[in-house]
Amino acid sequence: MQAPQNQHHPQTEYEQRLESRAADVQAFVNQSDRFSTWRGLVFLAAVGILLAATLGEVLSPQWLFAPAVAFVFLVILHARCIRRLKRARLAETYYRTALDRLNNQWIDVRPTGEEYYDPLHMYAGDLDLLGRGSLFQLICAARTKLGEETLARWLLGPASTTVIRERQQSVEELRSELDFRETLELLEAETHSEIEQTHLADWVRQPLISIPAPLQWASMLTGIFAALSVLSWLFSWTGIAPIVVAIIIQVCLLFFVGPQIRELLNQTDEVRDGLPVLSDVLSLIEQREFESSHLKAIITALQTDGVPPSRSIAQLRHSIQGLNNCFRNQFSAPLAILLGIPFHYLSAIERWLKRVGPHCPEWLAAVGEFEALCSLAGYAYEHPEDPFPEIVEPEAGPCFEGTSLGHPLLPLQQVVRNDVTLNSEYRLLMISGSNMSGKSTLMRTVGTNFVLALAGAPVRAASLRVSPMQAGTAMRVQDSLQQGASLFYQSVARLSAVVHLADAPEPVLFLLDEILQGTNSHDRRIGAQSVIETLIERGGIGIVTTHDLALTEITGLFGDLARNVHFEDQLVDGKMTFDYRMRPGVVEHSNALELMKMMGIKLNEAEIDPKSAETNR
Repeated sequence: MQAPQNQHHPQTEYEQRLESRAADVQAFVNQSDRFSTWRGLVFLAAVGILLAATLGEVLSPQWLFAPAVAFVFLVILHARCIRRLKRARLAETYYRTALDRLNNQWIDVRPTGEEYYDPLHMYAGDLDLLGRGSLFQLICAARTKLGEETLARWLLGPASTTVIRERQQSVEELRSELDFRETLELLEAETHSEIEQTHLADWVRQPLISIPAPLQWASMLTGIFAALSVLSWLFSWTGIAPIVVAIIIQVCLLFFVGPQIRELLNQTDEVRDGLPVLSDVLSLIEQREFESSHLKAIITALQTDGVPPSRSIAQLRHSIQGLNNCFRNQFSAPLAILLGIPFHYLSAIERWLKRVGPHCPEWLAAVGEFEALCSLAGYAYEHPEDPFPEIVEPEAGPCFEGTSLGHPLLPLQQVVRNDVTLNSEYRLLMISGSNMSGKSTLMRTVGTNFVLALAGAPVRAASLRVSPMQAGTAMRVQDSLQQGASLFYQSVARLSAVVHLADAPEPVLFLLDEILQGTNSHDRRIGAQSVIETLIERGGIGIVTTHDLALTEITGLFGDLARNVHFEDQLVDGKMTFDYRMRPGVVEHSNALELMKMMGIKLNEAEIDPKSAETNR
C-alpha cells in the first residue's frame, strides 16, 4: 500500500489552519472586550438609575429591572464568548505544536509512555520505543489513558497478518480526518489524571456493593414524609418535630449502610475524574460512520443495550457526583440527607453496574483501539512520503526486505537511507565498521521500522516487505554494580534470552550489537558462532555488528545464507567524516587510532602492528 499522492502537504495545511485559528482568537478577544465594555456601561446605568431613584426621586426603582436583565443577558453571552475563545486558543496551540512536531521539536510535548516500559522487554529499550524522545512520544495523540495503553501495547508486541492489514485500512481511512482529530484533541481535560479511565475497568469488575431493599424503601418513604413535613412547617400547619423525627430516621438508616457508602466513595474517587472526557470521546465516535471493517467493528462494539455509551457514562458521572455532593458539600448535604437522596444515588449506581457494567470493558477496549488508530493516522498524515509496508504471510518464511530504509526518529533531512534484505535466502548480515560509522543506527532503523510495520503504521522507507515475527535485540548491554554483574555476564544473559525466543515456533528477527563484548577474541569467536548458528538453524534472520574482524569469518560457515557488509569513514583535513552508507564486504581500516590522536593521546606508532590493529578494533 503506497502513501497517498493527492493530499495537501501537512506543513501547508497546518500553517493555513493556524492562521485561521489565530484570526478566530483575535476576533473572540475583541468580542470579549466589547462585552466587558457593555457590562460596565450597563452597571453604570444601573448605578445612575439607583441614584436617581433614591436621591433625586426622578425615576422609579422599577427601572432597575431593565439594566438587571441586560446585565444577566450580557453575562451569559460573555461566558459563551469566553468558552469559544478558550477553544480557539486550544486550537491555535494545537496547530503550533503540530508545526513544531514537523520541525522536529516534539520532545517533551506529548506523553512519554515511561509507565509502560518493562526493562525485561526484548527490544523496547534498545529501539527507543518508550520514554523521552521515543517512538511512542512521537506518535501518541490519545486523549484517554485507554488510547495510550493500547498504542504502547501495539508497539511492544507484533500483531497477526490479518490484524495488521485491518489496522492499515483503518489508518488510511482516518488519515485525512484532520477536523475529527482536532475536535478530539480539544476535548477539555485540565490535568493528566482527568484522562485516566483504566480505574473504571477495574471498578466494574469488583464485587457489587448492594443496599438492602428494605432500607431503600424506608429511606424513600421517610424522604416523602420529610418533604411533606417541611411544607407543613413552612405553612405553619405543624411544628418542627416531624422534621427532626425524619432526620433521626434518615441518619439511622445511613448508619446501617455507612461502611458500604464509604467504600463506594473511595472506589469512585479515582473513577469519576476520567468520565467527562471518556463520555465526550464516546460521543464523537458514536456520531461517525466508517467504511473499513475494523472501524465498523469498533462502532458495533459500542452498540450494546440501546443506550449510547456516552449517555450511560454521563449518567454514571452524574450519579457519582451527586453521591459525593450528598456528603462532601456542606450546603447540599443537610437537605440531601433529610430527603434520603444518598439512597437514590446508591440505587442508581447499583442499577448502572448491573445493566451497563458488563459492557464497560468492551466499550473501553473499543475506545482504546480507536484512539490508537487515530494516533497512527495522525502520524501517517504528517509523513505522507512514508508508505504502508506489504505484510507477507508467515508461512512463506521470515522476511524483512526494505529499500531506502531510514530511522523514523531522525529529522528527515538528516536521514541516510540503506537497503536491507533478510529472508529465507539471506539470513544474516554481519556488519563491520568504524566507530560512529552507523552500524548501530542501521540496526535500530531495521528494528524501529519492524515495530511500525507490525503495529499497522507507515514506515520510513521507499518500500518494505515484512512478515510477522518475534524480535530480540542486544544493543545497550551494560554492567550492573548493584547486581554485581559484569559486562560480559550481562551480555551472555541478554543473548541467552534472545536465543530462548527461538524455542517458539515463530521465527526471530535478531539484532545483536557488538556481540559478546567484554571477553577475549578467541572466546568471543566461539560464543558468537554458537549463538548465530542456533538462531539461524531455528529459522531466525538478523543482523550482527562487530569490531572484531575475526567474527566476520563466521559468514563463511553459512555459505550464501550470510553476507559481510560494512560502514567506513574517511579522514579529511584532520577530521573524521562518515557517509553512513552500507557497502558490501568487510571493512578495510579502523578509525580507533585516529580518534585517539585527535583526542590528544600520544601513541607509540613504532610498536603498533598494522595487522593486529586491523583485527582487534
